[in-house]
Amino acid sequence: MPAAPSLTTIVTAAQSQVSSDLAGEKVILGLHDGIYYGLDGVGARVWELLREPRSVGELRDTILAQYDVDSKQCERDLLTLLGDLAARGLIDLRDEAGSPSPAMADA
Repeated sequence: MPAAPSLTTIVTAAQSQVSSDLAGEKVILGLHDGIYYGLDGVGARVWELLREPRSVGELRDTILAQYDVDSKQCERDLLTLLGDLAARGLIDLRDEAGSPSPAMADA
């Protein structure tokens, strides 16, 4: 199981997925499990931002600038979403130095 992301974790969409926009929602096919996943609203916006590697802190700051949300709630929800996406193998996590998160080697 991947390590839980922190604000300094660098996150990007994994190579083992294919995604598409469907009427404002993001539909993601996990190539390793053949399961379709869907994101809408803020989750879809986060997915768009994951096309390029970004720190979790950058993602949080972008969401705070674009949506009217409490910063603590935003951070909690973002970390939960990213943890779920990582557990499903849809995103890659690495530390600031560019190395995979320690638990990623165990996944």
